Order: sequence, then structure tokens, then C-alpha cells
Amino acid sequence: MFPVEFSVEARDGAARAGTARTARGEYRTPLFMPVGTRGAVKYLSADDYSRLGARIVLGNTYHLMLRPGAETIARLGGLGAFSGWDGLTLTDSGGFQVFSLEPQVDDEGVTFRSVYDGDRHRFTPEIAVAVQEAIGADIQMVLDVCPPLPSPPEEIRLALERTSAWAARARVAHQRVDQSLFGIVQGGISTSMRAESARRTVDLEFDGYGIGGLSVGETREEMLPALAAALEHLPDDRPRYLMGVGDPASMIEAIALGVDQFDCVLQTRLGRHGTALTSEGRLQLSNARHADSDQPIDQNCGCEVCARHSRGFIRHLLKTGEPTASRLVSLHNVAWTLALMASARQAIVDGRLADLRNEVLEVWG
Repeated sequence: MFPVEFSVEARDGAARAGTARTARGEYRTPLFMPVGTRGAVKYLSADDYSRLGARIVLGNTYHLMLRPGAETIARLGGLGAFSGWDGLTLTDSGGFQVFSLEPQVDDEGVTFRSVYDGDRHRFTPEIAVAVQEAIGADIQMVLDVCPPLPSPPEEIRLALERTSAWAARARVAHQRVDQSLFGIVQGGISTSMRAESARRTVDLEFDGYGIGGLSVGETREEMLPALAAALEHLPDDRPRYLMGVGDPASMIEAIALGVDQFDCVLQTRLGRHGTALTSEGRLQLSNARHADSDQPIDQNCGCEVCARHSRGFIRHLLKTGEPTASRLVSLHNVAWTLALMASARQAIVDGRLADLRNEVLEVWG
């Protein structure tokens, strides 16, 4: 593996403003990573990601291995070249999607059916590594077991044990020196199991560490102590990635605890339905009160959508079924979230993250 070099430029309590350097480029934290499930963020293009200032875009291993197939992506130059994106890429292991399909799970791996044609597939830690090496992302994630919450303690324990064992196998299987490999911490909302999982994962010496299995049914009040318990045992010189979390309140709380990077489909999922993220909270643009509004989505936002289009125009597009509406609101939501990360970084540098946290939680808490 190429070790990710992570340096911390500023601290504010447990929060960090840092820079991570991979084999092919660097990124600054805190960082939000848009999710391009099938190789593209919904309604957006690679040119959009560049213009918005994204640094890493995710691909979904489960979907990409089924369509168009890892071999096809490899022949076409790897995920970045395939999608026309010259920034960094990260692929999740596909575990979250697999486990949402109620697969047959054993100590060796999982067997599941494709959502596309019903064919049966086998997935092991070694196969997950091989598929992601073929896809060619800059960072790949180990295959983990992600139980829903709430789950009985014995199911959380089994998920932890299998995740640890599979991480060790993935560590051995990984061969690409130009591709980083991140381990994943599990353990549900149990602080003791989160701490144990973190210690066991760190013992395997990964390039970075994902915290998975949170924001999957528990409340934020239940999530944060479990997250803090994991973070306490993660090394200071490696990136810390809270997986699948993208609501503003959870992100600002996690940053305050020491998380460096996030991903989520929330921004574009809301955008597709005309819901915008703003400094005043969620804004449903299809509501009748916006019909005659000449205001931008968010007067405090500097994105291209807010600079050019009114709420009234976007509502018109939504009510007439014009797909451009979903594109515009998705663009805004991603830009707004990237700006929140930039604000968080500057607040850490200035030693005023507590003030920003209070501002965000007042609206989003």
C-alpha cells in the first residue's frame, strides 16, 4: 500500500484541519465526498464536480461490479478516466448495499442476488479487494459487516468479529501499491465494542480508517458516544472517515469529535425532490409560497445556482416536471455542503469551531 501521509495544520479541541496525501494527489480536511453510485453523481457531471471544488468522488463497488463490470472499467482506464473525472476517487466495499439485500452470510463471505437480473454472486474480502483494484480508485475500503440498528448485542458482536477477520484478509490480499486501503470500525452503538473494533483495526495498520454502521437507524444522541469511543483509539496521523453521514448537524458534531471526511447521498437525494439545504434549514422549493419569489435558494450561498436562479423559477421547473430542477437543486446542495466543510476548516484554524457548531445546531439540531 502507498501510505496516506496525513498532517494536521490546526486543532480546535479534538477537531482537526489537515491535509492527506495519497499516491495521486492530496485533499484537505474536513472534507465532504459526493457519491457517484454508478460512476456519476446523479444529475451532475465531472465538470460540475471540478467547478464546485469537490476533491474526492465515491463510486459504489457493488453497482459497478455488476454494471458495467470491473473488467470493463479497467479496460477503459480505471474509474477516474472512465468517468472523465481527474480528481481523486474512493470506492466503498459494497458491503452496505450487499447487506441491505438480506444475503447469506458465513465466515468466509456473502452470497447475494443482483438487483439487476437476480443472478447469484459470491463476495469475499479477497474478491472485494480484487474488484476494487480493477476498478482502480485511489482509495478502497475493506469488506465489512454492517448490521442495522437496533440489532441484538450478539449480532453486533458477530459483525465485529467478521469485520475484523475480513479486514485482516483484505490487508493480505491487497497488492496495488498506488492504491490506499482503509479499514472499517464496527460495533453498533456499544462504546466498548466500538473501542475494541477500533483497536483491532488499527493493529492491522491501514492507510486510513472508516467508521461504519452508524446513522443506520439510531438517533444522533446514540451515535455520538459510539463515534467518540471509536475515535479515541484511532491514530492521529491517519484520516478518519465517518461513512454514509451527510446531514449538517451530524457532520458538525463529528468534526468537533475529530472526524476528517464524510460521504452521503442525502444532498442529491433531497435535490431530486426539490429540497434544498440552506443556512435556515431545509427548504422545500415546490411549496406554493415560493411561486412569486425572486430570492435565491439561500441568500448566504455563493454557488452558481443561487447567483443566477430564483426560487420562483426553480419551483416552476419542479411543478412542470422539468428535470433541470433536480439538477439545479442538487448542484446547490453539493456546493452548500462543500462550503460548510470549508467554513468548518476555517473555524478550526481560527479557534472558533464551537461558535460554528452552535450556529449549525441552532438550525439543524
